[in-house]
Amino acid sequence: MTDLFVDFIDLLPFSSESGYLGLALINFFGSLIPFVPLPGFLLLATMSVGDQYDLHILALLSAVTATIAKQIIFYISYGGRRIINEKTRKKIRPFERLVTRYGAAAAFIAAATPIPDDLVYVPLGLAKYNPKRFFIATLTGKIVLSYTIVLTSHYLGMSLIQPFLENIDDPTPIYIGIVIFGVMMIITIVLLLRLDWQKILGKFAPWTLDENNDK
Repeated sequence: MTDLFVDFIDLLPFSSESGYLGLALINFFGSLIPFVPLPGFLLLATMSVGDQYDLHILALLSAVTATIAKQIIFYISYGGRRIINEKTRKKIRPFERLVTRYGAAAAFIAAATPIPDDLVYVPLGLAKYNPKRFFIATLTGKIVLSYTIVLTSHYLGMSLIQPFLENIDDPTPIYIGIVIFGVMMIITIVLLLRLDWQKILGKFAPWTLDENNDK
């Protein structure tokens, strides 16, 4: 185990030495907190180097725990529409129709790529998208992403994640950066909810204004 790997272990509340349980916990809670999956990605990558852990277990464990966390966020959003006033609901309804039509594809792409996926999941929850379809699309996407990280890290070794870990003496700036990024994404969600989607989508997707498309 390299010195760089040891240094990274000290930055996390759980390390590769904690085994699969450590990965499951940090990946679940990292995915449960909106917009901050980076620690889970890095731990998964480091544990994939070498032959200490089974690659399939790593990938599937990461995918399942992340999906469960995202399902919780989805259900919170699913019930969150109750606290949105009618005026705001009317404005965002066209956007809900848009994400509902492409819900499975949007959930899969968000899960299979390292983008801030909650930007997609929260609107899907607000739109009361089908929970089973959401779960299947998200799990499939997370499996694709997890296997990509695991196999790439395993065959490329530490060279893949070394740029993220070089010259890290104090983890505090990393944690602060993660918090700031999370706050920025939450603000983005709030702004999305405040936009008048009737005017925006009425120009490009007029079908979203049709209440008959609610089903």
